This record gives sequence, structure tokens and C-alpha cells, in this order.
Amino acid sequence: MRLGVVGVGTIGRAVCRAVDAGEVPGATVAALHLIEAATAAALRDLAPRAVAAGKSLVVLSAGGLLEHPEWAELARRTGARIYVPSGAILGLDGVKGASVGRIEAVTLVTRKPPRGLAGAPYVVERGINLEALTAETVLFEGTAREACKAFPANVNVSAALSLAGVGPDRTRVRVVAVPGLARNTHDIEITGEFGRLTTHIENVPSEENPRTGKLSALSTVALLKDLTSPLRVGT
Repeated sequence: MRLGVVGVGTIGRAVCRAVDAGEVPGATVAALHLIEAATAAALRDLAPRAVAAGKSLVVLSAGGLLEHPEWAELARRTGARIYVPSGAILGLDGVKGASVGRIEAVTLVTRKPPRGLAGAPYVVERGINLEALTAETVLFEGTAREACKAFPANVNVSAALSLAGVGPDRTRVRVVAVPGLARNTHDIEITGEFGRLTTHIENVPSEENPRTGKLSALSTVALLKDLTSPLRVGT
């Protein structure tokens, strides 16, 4: 497997190091594109060209997929695959299994320190003074589709959750700013005919970029290892 890495930031560097260290058997890094942080905007340019050429794609900026369902259909025609790592959350295997049956509700609550939400369109457009917050504050409540537009660099986990489950318009998201919070946290609750699923995670930030949790990079490496392994565990 020959990899091209777009966005050699926190996650891109971690992937390259893992491949160079032999953690992904049979994989080599064929090319790098030195962009510090590949974004949904970069994905809009890259994805259709790569998929049209029959190249499979691993997408971290999963929010960019919500507005382009045609990419999946294009991949179906060309034989490409689009992969979305679990990123900073857990439990997507349970979500995928549960969504085969009837799902009643899916909710994600994301808590981050105010500085981790700085520059988000939702914050800028409303003139929210994050530095003035002194207590836990709910900044946003809405659908995953709305959340990804409001916080495109902060809630890609909501896109992954919605793609694994009931879609971006039925997945509910709450974004909470918590002064003094040391770790980004994500709480998922799903109810349906299978029963009730809840998960809670507190992400240790990476040393290179405090906005990116270590698990995001680790889950990407794990996905690549699955792609080259003869044994795959989990849904």
C-alpha cells in the first residue's frame, strides 16, 4: 500500500512516523503535501479528483463529506473507497451495529476549553468573547450538519458519528465551552431497539497541537493497519 499524505501536521506526521517505523506492514509513504493542517476546504479540491482516479481516501475532516454524498457514488463507480477513522471518539462499532435496527435518538456532547474553539465561524459571527467565560457555557445546540458548519475544525467527530449512524440531520450535537478544562471530552448517548449505549472519553492533547487529541492520530494508524492486516477485529 502506497500512501500519499496531505496535511503533514500533528496527525500526518504521526502517520508517517508509524509507517516509517514499520507499524503498518506493507505500507510506504509515496508522497507528502506540506500543508500544516488539511481542512474541509482542501478536501473539496482533493477528494473528487482522487476518487475519480480510483484512489482510496482516508478522511479526517469528515465534516466535509456531509455536503458531498456524490463522492461516495463516484467511489462506487471507480472502485475507490472512502475511509473515516474514529478519530477522537469511541463506540462507532456499536453505533454501526445499532443502526442496522431502529434508532430513536443519537446525542453528542462535546466539551472543550474556550481557547480550543477560538476562530470557529459560529464564535466569530456572533462575537462571542471566549476569554470572558467564567463558567461552563453551552455555545451551540443543533444537528451534526449544523455543527460542522458552525465549528468546521472542532466537531468532525459529530460527522463521523452521524455517518456511522442515523445521518447528520438526526444526530444532535451540543458544544460546551469549559474554562480551565484540561482535556477535550466527548459524551455519546444512543437509544434504540437494541437498548442504550453511552460512551465518555477525555482526550489527552498532542504535544504538537493542543487542539488535536492523541487518539485522533492513533485511530488513523489503526485504520491503516486494518487495511493491510489479514485479520480485522470489530465492526
